[in-house]
Amino acid sequence: MSAISGIHHACLKAAGRAAWERAVAFYTQVLGCSLVRSWGEGSASGAMIDLGGCLLELFADADRPLPSGVLRHIALRTDDVDGAVELVRQAGCEITMAPTDKALGPDYPIRIAFFRGPAGESVELIQER
Repeated sequence: MSAISGIHHACLKAAGRAAWERAVAFYTQVLGCSLVRSWGEGSASGAMIDLGGCLLELFADADRPLPSGVLRHIALRTDDVDGAVELVRQAGCEITMAPTDKALGPDYPIRIAFFRGPAGESVELIQER
C-alpha cells in the first residue's frame, strides 16, 4: 500500500489581502471553481478552492518570505484549452504560452497553454486528447 494517494493541494501566496481577493475571485468567478472554505482576516486570510481532483490553498501573507523556485506551476485539467485561455485573457491575465499541441510520449497527445495568474503564479492548462 502506498503512503501517497494523490495530490491534496497546491499552495500559493498572494501579495497581501487585495491580491488574495483578486486571486479568489479569479479562480471562483472566472474559472468557475468552488470555494470550499475561507478563514482569517487581513494578511492572515486563507482559502481552499476545489480545482476538481485537488485543492488550491491561497494565503494573503505577503510578509512571510518563501524560498524561490519551490512551486514551478499548477496544472489545471480542461476539456477546452482554447476556451479557457480566452477566459483568462479576458480577465486580464498574461498568456505566457499560447495553446500548443504536444505529446508526452507516443501515446499521450495533449494541448497545453500557460498563463500568469492573479497571485503571480504560473498556471498550465492541459487538455488530454
